[in-house]
Amino acid sequence: MALLDWITPESGLRVEGDGVVLRPPRAADYPEWRELRAASRAFLQPWEPTWPADDLSRAAFRRRLIAYQRDRDLGAAYPFFVFRASDGALTGGITLSNVRRGVAQMASVGYWCGKPFARQGLTLAAVRALTDFAFRTLGLHRLEAACIPENGPSRRLLARAGFAEEGYAKAYLKINGVWRDHVLFGLTTPFSAPEGPDEGVSV
Repeated sequence: MALLDWITPESGLRVEGDGVVLRPPRAADYPEWRELRAASRAFLQPWEPTWPADDLSRAAFRRRLIAYQRDRDLGAAYPFFVFRASDGALTGGITLSNVRRGVAQMASVGYWCGKPFARQGLTLAAVRALTDFAFRTLGLHRLEAACIPENGPSRRLLARAGFAEEGYAKAYLKINGVWRDHVLFGLTTPFSAPEGPDEGVSV
């Protein structure tokens, strides 16, 4: 039942941004997702981990949904698809992952955008919306992101979203089959933390 709740409209989770809507992936999204990813493969591959041979199959997509549900149930990650508000077109995806509670109260941000929707401000709007969700709804204190140094558009996007460059990590992630250096970014909440002990936090 939990999986059905996740992949049907009744799951309810929805985040609105400037011209975009973020919501959890559903089984019915598969055809549009597959078409967008297939059309954007050459555009995305230089910046992503190597795609498995069956990456665009329906079975692989269902495995994604199950993994997404598990992570969300644990509070470890919040994956979303990004839709253009004007017509509901799927434009990409964004995930709040590696959520750490306790004394950290932080998470990582990752995103992708289909080639037909690049350079239109939609991913920037999605990052800003996810940031607001992380700080206001989840009560996190800090967000982190990283990108390959040569990925100028992503570096500019993160800067425009308020992230600051904080460092340089050698061989940080395996991208397109090669361990690549990454520029590290960080952003802390502009909202005041509530007074008193944290609720539901174990250290």
